[in-house]
Formats: sequence, C-alpha cells, structure tokens
Amino acid sequence: MLRCRDGSLYTGWSTDVERRLASHRTGNASKYTASRLPVELVYVAPLAHAAAARREEARIKSLDRAAKLALIASARRSPRWEDGT
Repeated sequence: MLRCRDGSLYTGWSTDVERRLASHRTGNASKYTASRLPVELVYVAPLAHAAAARREEARIKSLDRAAKLALIASARRSPRWEDGT
C-alpha cells in the first residue's frame, strides 16, 4: 500500500515490489499515483501466489480508511517491518 502526497492510500499487488514502487515514483505505474507524487510505501504483505495477492488486494480495498490505517500501524509494530521495502 502506498501513501500519496495528498494522504490518500493506493492498494495494489506486484510480483516485484521494488520495481513497481520505482514505477510509481516516476509516474509510470498508474494515473492515480502519477498525479499524487511523491508516494511512500507504507504496507507490504508478502504472499506466495499471485492469486493470494489479488485476494488480499481486494480485501484491503474493501476496508474503510480507519481499518487501512490500523493495518499499516500494526505492520509497523511488527519485527518483520524494516523500512517499508
């Protein structure tokens, strides 16, 4: 999940998070984030399969903003969270 300049949250999935983040940061990944640069990676959920990633993306997109912020906060408290990459 990305936090955009305007504070909005963007949710997506990728097989290569670093590549996708770089694309977002240059404005080449989506129209939504291109108009809201810069973006910051605030949540990552490593999953084994693309199908699981798509399901998790849909689940997160169905959450309200407060639940998304709680998810981000809980991940940041996790020892697995490094610097968001």
